[in-house]
Amino acid sequence: MSAPDFTRTGRTTVRRLPQRGVYDRGAVFAILDEALVCHVGFARDGQPFVIPTIFARVEDRLYLHGSAASRMLEALAEGIDVCVTVTLVDGLVLARSAFHHSMNYRSVVVLGRARLVTDPEEKRAALVAVVEHVVPGRSRDVRDPSELELLATSVLRLDLLEVSAKVRTGPPVDDPEDMDRPCWAGEIPLRLVAQAPVADPQLRVGVEPPPIALNYERRRR
Repeated sequence: MSAPDFTRTGRTTVRRLPQRGVYDRGAVFAILDEALVCHVGFARDGQPFVIPTIFARVEDRLYLHGSAASRMLEALAEGIDVCVTVTLVDGLVLARSAFHHSMNYRSVVVLGRARLVTDPEEKRAALVAVVEHVVPGRSRDVRDPSELELLATSVLRLDLLEVSAKVRTGPPVDDPEDMDRPCWAGEIPLRLVAQAPVADPQLRVGVEPPPIALNYERRRR
């Protein structure tokens, strides 16, 4: 049995072009899992902030991490409202008019309140998940965080309760009177492509790049 869709709320219902709204849990998870970076929006003392950071999803939870001295993490740990967004650009849409140019994209908005992770096992698992989110398989090769590093790091958990996605696909939508214009129209597909890995100059002689580096790919899920 498939998981239920996210419940639409007054805050998450897509109002502009509602036909592009997506609430399917699997589709939302696929976008989150493909994205490398999220943007965290919050306000503190009347000042708005939007901070880019890496993250990880584990089931119905997002994990954020950073320095224990981070202003963002300190603020979010107080239980203030937060908005987390991710965006994947799949193509540039070239129309016959400047007005109708667009992009094909997949985006997610998460609303809620985060909490500080204090359970040591959950904290360690979340940090492993962040590494695996960025480079799957990497946690098997690297040293685990030391106790001092764990003390210097904060991890926040944001439960995925109020969530929606918005997706655009397909060709441009032009006005009928522009269809005969003699200019090209269509889509320029885009995707993230990894280049050949570049070794650390201080790398020990004889250590070759692993397959996860040689074959790195952010695959559409």
